[in-house]
Amino acid sequence: MSVFLSSCGQTQTNSPKENIKAETKDIVTSPGSNDPNIHTKYEYTDSMGKRLIIQNSASWGGIKYIDPNGEVYVYAYFWTRIINETDNPLELKIDFPVDSHEVPSLPGKYYKILVPPDTMTFDKKSLFDSGLTGLKSFLDSSIHKPSSLKRTINPKESSGFYVVMLCLVEGAHGTMRTGLSLKGQNLFYRIKVDGSRSNTKSSDKEIHCGSINLKNLMLAHNKVYQE
Repeated sequence: MSVFLSSCGQTQTNSPKENIKAETKDIVTSPGSNDPNIHTKYEYTDSMGKRLIIQNSASWGGIKYIDPNGEVYVYAYFWTRIINETDNPLELKIDFPVDSHEVPSLPGKYYKILVPPDTMTFDKKSLFDSGLTGLKSFLDSSIHKPSSLKRTINPKESSGFYVVMLCLVEGAHGTMRTGLSLKGQNLFYRIKVDGSRSNTKSSDKEIHCGSINLKNLMLAHNKVYQE
């Protein structure tokens, strides 16, 4: 489901930073070409021509969530899979702050970004919620905390994780697409919002959200956004 938002209320808090304990699990590499579940794909090569591949899913959700204080939100979730075909272990670090982020095309409207601890594997993509379990419990305990994730991805293996976008609901419309990409050793999360109303233009926002330890990677292939 691609419908997510067009009107999200602002909510911010200054809770102390607290890491979310993340499960680490390596997955046998099986990229799969032209998969309709993959919305964007980035390929990077090192000096030996070995690849690092980042696959980003389409969006699912548009589902209401009520927090412990009775606030009503709507959420969408996405997954990202990182395939390490290089000869070196990849140390992945992702951090999203507790602060809300403004929707570029909707001034005064905000969303939160949360990273559940679940590991996404490719065999889960056809399951309900793509295999994302215990989401309400996670949101209840983490909605006002920063989200972080640390993974080690060994050579010739891969790992996947989920990202949840959450906002206060005041009538949710429009399309949100996201994707993780790499610049040097820095990771960026791109958020693209397409308005569903004639006076709402699409817009992009890019958030610096973490890093990897691999050096000298060059972008080799970029699969653009699917419409």
